[in-house]
Amino acid sequence: MATAGLGLAIHFLIAFTAASVFYAASRKLTFLTQHAVTSGLLYGIAVYLSMHWIVVPLAFVNARHSASRDVTAVIIHMLLIGLPISLIVR
Repeated sequence: MATAGLGLAIHFLIAFTAASVFYAASRKLTFLTQHAVTSGLLYGIAVYLSMHWIVVPLAFVNARHSASRDVTAVIIHMLLIGLPISLIVR
């Protein structure tokens, strides 16, 4: 239970950080809110790349990737992370 609780807390910390970064950037770069759909989809890709190249290697030394899994993960990050964040911030 402790490990599951820690995983849940870290998951929400990462999600809150992603939303906070987009919010802070949108206050300086107004096109992020003017073009919320496009910027949200692109932000989803940026979140995926930061997870893929920074977070996952730190958490899992021997993480395996496949093309189909990575494409699915990118689409999920675009539609379920970046887009909702941008539309809510808008």
